[in-house]
Amino acid sequence: MNQPLTPSYRPLYQQIKDALLSRIVAGEWPPGTFIPSESALAKEYGVSVGTLRKALAALASEHVVIRHQGKGTVVATHDSDRSLFQFFHLVHLDGTRSLPISRVLARDCRAASRDEAEALGIEEGEAVVHIRRVRDLDEAPALLEDLVVAAERFPALEQEPATLPNTLYQLYQQRFGQSVAKAEERLFAVTASPTEEEVLKVAPGTPLLEIRRIARDLQGQALEYRVSRCETQRHCYLNEL
Repeated sequence: MNQPLTPSYRPLYQQIKDALLSRIVAGEWPPGTFIPSESALAKEYGVSVGTLRKALAALASEHVVIRHQGKGTVVATHDSDRSLFQFFHLVHLDGTRSLPISRVLARDCRAASRDEAEALGIEEGEAVVHIRRVRDLDEAPALLEDLVVAAERFPALEQEPATLPNTLYQLYQQRFGQSVAKAEERLFAVTASPTEEEVLKVAPGTPLLEIRRIARDLQGQALEYRVSRCETQRHCYLNEL
């Protein structure tokens, strides 16, 4: 039986993409599982294989699925390597990458500030879980980050083991069923605060790079708000377009 599509003026492949995404969000195909073949899905929706393939390519470009030549298409998981280097853009000045090692400095449940509430799309004062971490590169502190998530979507996150994984997005997906599909970042130049001077081991008045990130789920809703302060004497932000 063909899956019905809502009448729309949007290109057919985009309608198919949205329909497939809805089924992924609903949990019909959990992360790490293969979805039906292109020919089976094309028949199910009553479209050509070419149209179906274009829809899958659009999902792959957004990191929702991963296409394996000769094997099929799998719903993406946040494995450690993929998550780290997809979302972590701080590198050495010569462009080389190192594996960031995280140290949790604080974790608590508190009321959302105005900026946090606006970023997460919740009411000011609603409960959020706050985590402060320092990220080391080659055993030297490279950035200090504060992140918050809505406590309602991440129950008992503050009670997780003291040692959290480097890739929190993997934890979000596997432990709480919340998948980060994309993130938007804004960059600012700031001056190190006394706390950042101590943690990052920089001199007073040292310029830092501030990265404000909102991570979003498959439906585009904000999952996490993160503010990172990065040491800039030995590191830089690299984004390959």
